[in-house]
Amino acid sequence: MSHYKAPDHKKEQFRRYLEKAGVVDSLTSVLVALYEQPEKPTNALEFVKQHLGTPGLTAADTEALQQEVEDLRLRCARLEEENLELKSRIQCDEPSEETPATE
Repeated sequence: MSHYKAPDHKKEQFRRYLEKAGVVDSLTSVLVALYEQPEKPTNALEFVKQHLGTPGLTAADTEALQQEVEDLRLRCARLEEENLELKSRIQCDEPSEETPATE
């Protein structure tokens, strides 16, 4: 069974793209940091994920941001409900166009 191989120029083009985007440098620095750990983490993938994320952002920061997002989603849902309710009340309070206004 034959496996499809991308032409060498496509591989080279992709490699240049990764280098230009800074992906190669980021991956290299994370892997070097993992290599230099005196005590290797039990979950290397989690180490890579944490160190590839936003620099200086801790797990606690991430958790706090996720909680804030959830709180804002709930607030948005409540405000949408309130908005619909207020629109409904306004429509009920407005005189219809068929009924002449009394002066």
